[in-house]
Amino acid sequence: MIATRDDRQMLGEIPREKLLDLFLLQIRNIWRVDGLYFLGIEKRFGTQAATEIDRECWNTMAKLESRALSKVLGLIADNIESFMTLLRNSSWALDIAQKEVEMSGDKGVLRVVDCRTQKTRIAKGLSEFPCKPVRQEYLESFARELNPEIQVRCVTCPPDEHPSGTWCEWEFTMGAIDRRQPSS
Repeated sequence: MIATRDDRQMLGEIPREKLLDLFLLQIRNIWRVDGLYFLGIEKRFGTQAATEIDRECWNTMAKLESRALSKVLGLIADNIESFMTLLRNSSWALDIAQKEVEMSGDKGVLRVVDCRTQKTRIAKGLSEFPCKPVRQEYLESFARELNPEIQVRCVTCPPDEHPSGTWCEWEFTMGAIDRRQPSS
């Protein structure tokens, strides 16, 4: 992840706000490619095959990304706060414009309140993407790579029923957690 001197110089000349826009555009482009690949696989082989391939890819990506983020940001996930900082800087979290992040002692929560991917699928006449296995694999791999003591619990994520204003919600704690779904 080393840019050539010319690239760094060129990027250094871009005004800060434009540089941030460029940075977020490139993250969005990663997710566009992911979506296009997924739709192509889904069209040819079905949603289940596309989901399984996506799950495997994001499992690997989580390991690579968590290591790189830890190195670049100089953070070790020795507590939930540092873990949440690393997670918030992941390509997945940065691509989610409408999210809520909560910290309370040894617990962190990331809630997606508006999901561009799901809304795009629905607008195209497709069903909700059952993203839970993909996201679960990604988040568990991300956490495990940084600190095996970090536990991930899905509160809700499609194909689960989800309340209005929440597409998915994930809870992160240190050590053992109750993996039962909350009662409604």
